[in-house]
Amino acid sequence: MTRYREQFRCVARSPYAHGFTLIELLTAITIFAIISALALGGLNAIATQQAIAKDQIQRLGALQRTVRYLTEDFAQLNPRYVRDILGQGSEPPLTADLIDGTLVRLSRGGWRNPVPVQRGTLQRVQYRIEDEVLFREYWPVMDYPLGMEPRQLELIDDVDEIRIEYLDSQSQWHAQWPPLRQQNSDSFIYPGAVRITLMLADWGEIVRIVDLL
Repeated sequence: MTRYREQFRCVARSPYAHGFTLIELLTAITIFAIISALALGGLNAIATQQAIAKDQIQRLGALQRTVRYLTEDFAQLNPRYVRDILGQGSEPPLTADLIDGTLVRLSRGGWRNPVPVQRGTLQRVQYRIEDEVLFREYWPVMDYPLGMEPRQLELIDDVDEIRIEYLDSQSQWHAQWPPLRQQNSDSFIYPGAVRITLMLADWGEIVRIVDLL
């Protein structure tokens, strides 16, 4: 019996038999808290970068869509005159610098008909900017029916300015088309090219030239 007591005392006094001290626990908790804070900060940084990248990808997609619509509409410009909204006269195939705030209104061909439905392939399109948002609008028929509102598509926002200029036969750019000296012409005159300048709040100036000849 005495021998077992001696063995018990030896085990109890062994330096390997005691638990963690309070200082050791506090140290471990502190280290764990620091590692957790660093990991959380890194995770937040990754999430923020992913959100920024996603926004930039969406912004780039909106810009590419805008440039594609503008390029296709001008590249497929069609010399079709249309009756004006009041039905009292005709509008040229391309008219710019309008008094109602519209940037440009034009007739274009190549309107795809994948369904198909019974309609033509020509389309009357206009571009308008409102509250720093660029809109593309079109009518389902070429000659404006009285009271019919155009169908609208929002292209891109945060637009500070958009300029559309037209190149004449003397290699001069005009903000208005047709130029004043050609407005009395009996036939429609195509511009040689169209220069589109987009001023975006975040990406600055973006220029696209569409060759029409």
